[in-house]
Amino acid sequence: MGKGPFSFRRSSSRRRRPKPTTVPQPPTPPPIGAASSSSPPPPSAGNLICGGGGGGVGAAGKGKKKAAGARLWMRFDTMGVSELVEYDKSTIIKRAAIPARDLRILGPVFSHSSTILAREKAMVVNLEFIKAIVTAEEVLILDPLQHEVLQFVDQLRQQLPHKSAFKMQGAGTVDANDSEMHVSTGGQWLPVPEAMEGLQCELPFEFQVLEIALEVVCSFLDKSVAELERDAYPVLDELARNVSTKNLEHVRSLKSNLTRLLARVQKVRDEIEHLLDDNEDMGQLYLTRKWIQNQQSEALLGAAVSNSISTISLRLPRLGSNRSASLVSSHNLDDDDVEDLEMLLEAYFMQLDGTRNKILSVREYIDDTEDYVNIQLDNQRNELIQLQLTLTIASFAIAVETLIAGWFGMNIPCTLYNRNGIFEIFVGGITAGCVLIFLFILGYARWKKLLGS
Repeated sequence: MGKGPFSFRRSSSRRRRPKPTTVPQPPTPPPIGAASSSSPPPPSAGNLICGGGGGGVGAAGKGKKKAAGARLWMRFDTMGVSELVEYDKSTIIKRAAIPARDLRILGPVFSHSSTILAREKAMVVNLEFIKAIVTAEEVLILDPLQHEVLQFVDQLRQQLPHKSAFKMQGAGTVDANDSEMHVSTGGQWLPVPEAMEGLQCELPFEFQVLEIALEVVCSFLDKSVAELERDAYPVLDELARNVSTKNLEHVRSLKSNLTRLLARVQKVRDEIEHLLDDNEDMGQLYLTRKWIQNQQSEALLGAAVSNSISTISLRLPRLGSNRSASLVSSHNLDDDDVEDLEMLLEAYFMQLDGTRNKILSVREYIDDTEDYVNIQLDNQRNELIQLQLTLTIASFAIAVETLIAGWFGMNIPCTLYNRNGIFEIFVGGITAGCVLIFLFILGYARWKKLLGS
């Protein structure tokens, strides 16, 4: 029994020393301090970068990382008020409710591509140099300080305030003239279909932005085509007059520019044609209509929950159940009604088709000029061949005379050597014979139409 407690004391002393010093102390203080020090920086780093600073050294470091990924945007609302902001990708994705892959379409890889994508709450527009994200309440323009984009920004500043003022004036007249055109649902006033007809005489905000974008792009392409035509015709006429290396180089560069411009016009035209062929895609572009439908459904649901049916019957006794149900499923908010957008796209499709026809006419003129130059070169080549054939016939005749002279140049015994005055007669005779051989072969070549007259 003496060994039992003595051995128990040794084992307890050996086991109690490493446990309190190594195991219990480290886990408790560090995670609390780490959580308290690391939890504040993430929300400050996730904010917008347009304001600038952070809330500490760690937040400033993360702010720099965010600023490196942020890009310059210009925001326009429905009233035409604009501001320059810096948003990163995550902020844009949350703000516009678009997938991350749509931001790649607005990147530099697709610089001259043309794409119009419809999402649930936004429309991604990539037309030439215009890269924007349009919602029912605002438009975000990427890189607004570029030279080409400034024209689009100026058009938005000029046209959006006037159109929004017109819509506010129209809505004011509707409110003043007919107080029965609105239904109160849970504190929100919703227009009935008759009032919506007056408000929808103007295009929705997203279509106004799309129209301005198409107008700027089409005018830019028309201007480029006009400059191409102004430079093309003098260069082609000069090439037709004088075929030289310098003129051929000018035409080569002109044709490459024409091919690139035709491809850009064709991309925009094909994108509009793709939208015109699919009514479902055009219906998805009605962002304001979808927003109104969501607002009306939420308002009607809130009215049903708050038991405000009695207030509706008191304010509008003439509206029955079918009339109130038509607020959401009216013909003005029909998903299949895409006539406004179809007319808008058809107008610019015809304009782009005319621009494309101008480019094709210039290309046909270039092809005609190339054919004319090839005909000239073929004619000159034929003249060179005829000259070469004539010189070959003459060389053959002279070779015959040289052959005869070579024969008599040898030391061959002949009686003609002893006659006086025979040299001139002999040389004249063989020369005349060679001339007759030349004329005979030349006449034969003309008879066979190997030489021109």
